[in-house]
Amino acid sequence: MDEGSETAVGIGFTASKKVGNAVARNRAKRRLRAAVSAVMPKYAAGGHDYVLIGRKATLQRPYADLLTDLMRALRRTNSLTPNHVDQPSS
Repeated sequence: MDEGSETAVGIGFTASKKVGNAVARNRAKRRLRAAVSAVMPKYAAGGHDYVLIGRKATLQRPYADLLTDLMRALRRTNSLTPNHVDQPSS
């Protein structure tokens, strides 16, 4: 087994047609990607795969709230790195 696979993080993004047309779905996924790039490198534990689902609310939700939601999801799934329990700065 490759030693890097222990710390690898897989991230997937999805948004159904309920979110809206292709433009709206892509915007929701872009917003999620931005939140992931701000939070995951510092706070997410390695060795896990994550799937983020874009909802209609993702389009209107303030960016700071998306960051908070992502941190909350990491906590709830026990996926935070052991030495990080604080909030990211927005």
